[in-house]
Amino acid sequence: MGLQTQPYGIQGMLKEGHKHLSGLDEAVIKNIDACKQLSTITRTSLGPNGMNKMVINHLDKLFVTSDTATIVNELEIQHPAAKILVLAGKAQQQEIGDGANLVVSFAGELLQGAEDLIRMGLHPSEIIIGYTKAINKVVEILEGLVEQGSETMDVRNRDEVTLRMKAAVASKQYGQESILCPLIADVLFYCMHCPKNPVNFNVDNVRVAKLLGGGLQNCTTVRGMVLKGDTVGSIKRIEKSKVVVIAGGVDTTATETKGTVLIHSAEQLEGYAKTEEAKVEGLIKAVADSGAKVIVSGAAVGEMALHFCERYRIMVLKIGSKFELHRFCRTTGAVALLKLGSAVNPDDLGYVDSISVEEIGGARVTVVRNEQGGNTVTTVLLRGSTDSILDDLERAVDDGVNTYKALCRDSRIVPGAAATEIELARKLKEFSFTETGLDQYAIAKFAESFEMIPKTLAENAGLNAMEIISTLYADHASGNVKVGIDLEEGACKDVSTLNIWDLYVTKFHALKYAADAVCTVLRVDQVWN
Repeated sequence: MGLQTQPYGIQGMLKEGHKHLSGLDEAVIKNIDACKQLSTITRTSLGPNGMNKMVINHLDKLFVTSDTATIVNELEIQHPAAKILVLAGKAQQQEIGDGANLVVSFAGELLQGAEDLIRMGLHPSEIIIGYTKAINKVVEILEGLVEQGSETMDVRNRDEVTLRMKAAVASKQYGQESILCPLIADVLFYCMHCPKNPVNFNVDNVRVAKLLGGGLQNCTTVRGMVLKGDTVGSIKRIEKSKVVVIAGGVDTTATETKGTVLIHSAEQLEGYAKTEEAKVEGLIKAVADSGAKVIVSGAAVGEMALHFCERYRIMVLKIGSKFELHRFCRTTGAVALLKLGSAVNPDDLGYVDSISVEEIGGARVTVVRNEQGGNTVTTVLLRGSTDSILDDLERAVDDGVNTYKALCRDSRIVPGAAATEIELARKLKEFSFTETGLDQYAIAKFAESFEMIPKTLAENAGLNAMEIISTLYADHASGNVKVGIDLEEGACKDVSTLNIWDLYVTKFHALKYAADAVCTVLRVDQVWN
């Protein structure tokens, strides 16, 4: 029997089959490569002319979209370093609701610059110090680029709101923003009737119902809810009525323990059935006596209960999702009851202007309208020819609503169409010359990375990127800090005349998250698996 040698060093410390990567070439460069691959995927989707990606996830669901948050979510990325970029993109999506592509693409460009510096001989620590100085300076410069007078804004001014959300909506649905922005603005103003303080605006109050058929011009708004499906009984329309909401279903209540009933004659059997009928009728009669003409159930509706609802001319609506049931309660002002009792408290009742069953594009939907009182739930009814188009329209609406939420907190705006990025690059480059240490090279690379935005916007629109960038630099050097790219004419113009503005908070958070993610990736020098 041969001698079995005992493993030594790291092999002896860790379990069999482990992987260990260390050093610049094995760990740092490989991590940077993985992140660069991810940013290459998302970069071509940047801007209004961004290309769509076709992703089929593990459930065989097809996604055709240019929305980076959806793409990185459905790609199921496994590499730990690339996951850091995905998390940064998700953080941006949750915080602002827009700008996830800027985070991932800009982080990839920063890491490309870091790789060049590492190959030149700089240590990752020096690059991190340089990048940290650079992002602090960027925040400083960015505040100086804020448009004068944009700090104060009336969030209930339709034109102002439409202007600020135009860029976010156009990045998802280019050419359709003139139709979508006013539609989203209408919905937002319905929702803003209630909160005195705009900061308390709740994104969940804006619902989206997607129905196949028709086109964008057929999209409408409903002050209330649109529920897919029909009512349970034969009553299809009711107006100006009180509503009772039952979370546990409308049916004869079963006892918790099992029991046996002994029946000796037909009269007893008949009496037993009549007792059950009388019990159910008593419950429905209590609803009718309270003045409610609509019962909304969260579970099954029994046949006997339905029979008595028809007799008392009460509409029955079934909502399976408990979340939708909560929204219905918010829409109508009702309080959800666990089960029907012998008496209904008037304070628990809600109110609707109308509930009607309508046929839209071959699908039957129940439209709940409530324009009175404190209703803040409003629905956008989207129409389109395919599910993919409807999903993309929903993302555009979602971006518009999230932009509104962000500008309710901070309404400051900066020039869009890559004007801000070129100005940041120019001023940061000047700042790098004032530094004396090795970190000046990292600051210069950070400044160069900003060129990725105009370059990508130009390439995605089929324009000459180098020519566009050199024209932008020339215009900005002469003092025109608001000059950006007009993608329609393929020229550089003053964005204030084109009305292309980006939110300051979107840019601020996107650049911060990207820089933080890059510094995190560069700090890793060993990978254990």
